[in-house]
Amino acid sequence: MENLDQLELNELMLQRRRKLEELKAKDIKPYGNKFSPTHHTADIKHNFEEFVGKEVSLAGRLMIIRGQGKASFAELADMTGKIQIYLKKNIIGEDLYELFSSLDIGDMIGLTGEVFKTKVGEITIRVNVFELLSKSLRPLPDKYHGLKDKEMRYRQRYVDLIVNPEVRDTFVMRSKILRTIRNYLDQQGFLEVETPMMHPISGGASARPFVTHHNTLDIDLFLRIAPELYLKRLIVGGFERVYEINRNFRNEGMSYKHNPEFTMLELYQAFADYNDMMELMENLCCHVAQEVLGTTKVTYQGHVIDLTPPWRRLSMIDAVKEYTGVDFDQIQTDEEARKAAKEHGIEVDDTMPRGKIINEFFEARVEEHLIQPVFIMNHPVEISPLAKRMVEDSRLTYRFEAFIFSWEMCNAFSELNDPIDQRERFLAQVAQREAGDDEAQMMDEDFVRALEYGMPPTGGIGIGIDRLIMVLTESHSIRDVILFPTMRPEK
Repeated sequence: MENLDQLELNELMLQRRRKLEELKAKDIKPYGNKFSPTHHTADIKHNFEEFVGKEVSLAGRLMIIRGQGKASFAELADMTGKIQIYLKKNIIGEDLYELFSSLDIGDMIGLTGEVFKTKVGEITIRVNVFELLSKSLRPLPDKYHGLKDKEMRYRQRYVDLIVNPEVRDTFVMRSKILRTIRNYLDQQGFLEVETPMMHPISGGASARPFVTHHNTLDIDLFLRIAPELYLKRLIVGGFERVYEINRNFRNEGMSYKHNPEFTMLELYQAFADYNDMMELMENLCCHVAQEVLGTTKVTYQGHVIDLTPPWRRLSMIDAVKEYTGVDFDQIQTDEEARKAAKEHGIEVDDTMPRGKIINEFFEARVEEHLIQPVFIMNHPVEISPLAKRMVEDSRLTYRFEAFIFSWEMCNAFSELNDPIDQRERFLAQVAQREAGDDEAQMMDEDFVRALEYGMPPTGGIGIGIDRLIMVLTESHSIRDVILFPTMRPEK
């Protein structure tokens, strides 16, 4: 049985359908043609003195309607904000006034009128003429209760954007952040490129891929989990600085900081190393914050995050020691590492090597403490199949991750450019995959062949754009910064 709200909604929709038919019967087109506004509401409100007494054309959605017999006030909303409009029967004529009196909240109109200020100081447009551009057949959520249900807001983002202007502000900010990132990288001599979204071999990260099928070639393809191996092919080919900002797809769990498709920035710089990538990361984040927010200190969930360089640098082993007291410089064997894990309640199995156990300690006991920006460096080789081994300790790699508010914000290496070592790392990943790890990487013979032609020493980094935007816009869920996040099907 339908609840009262649904019955009321159905009745309102029926009323609007009847109005639609009445408009058609009067030969009034309910879905108009092109209309060319001369300005937006914000132009007028921010520069009133320039516009007072002048005629302007605006287009937007009616959000409030108040009738007073022979005159009416309404609120018109466009992309930049809202403005009051005033309609008088003896100005617009009886027919147009009758049409306006039949309109509903949510209908879209285009209008031309003069700018003035009411006795109470409200900037207003005195309408001379208007036309109906689109009849709304569904009522908007009322202004008191609004669209509060989070699931509904994400699922019906179009309504969310109409009734919650701060949501639109977030996505305008997202666009500014992306534009600022591109401008910064372009000025640093990087070339933006595009690489395939569908890969014959899934690689470039440890993640479970989505699988699709190409009928003509009769082959399975994988939606990319990372563009890394293609971008590094370009470094082999002679490009020295390349980047790509685009979607990755990972068939994994969902949370407030995970969505199956998400935006990554990946870049590679020839003749550089992971130290150069650290400088690039901290300078890029500082520059973007300063450009779009006017400050390098941002507040996120009650914490003041200072993005000013230099950020703290801490090896993964030292981080584990600092927060748990366990010193893996003194733990040399896999058996000793497993024993230490069990003593500290870290779940491991009897085949897990020392390098993976260091990472298990880090993820379980360290990440939550990393609020201020910090580079966690020198990851074990077992969890870094594409990073160059450290000369100082071949069990570790020249790799780092940046953390802000306990979240991994980027992953970066001095890239492995030894084709023999790379083949051995891939084979180790294949063995893990055959043992049941469906996130382990596949063998990519063509990538190894590319390395055999010679890749220069290279620094590379992948930055999670959505998480960076979450911090810069103080958004609490990744779904707040993705226009159309992945959702369960509607029942």
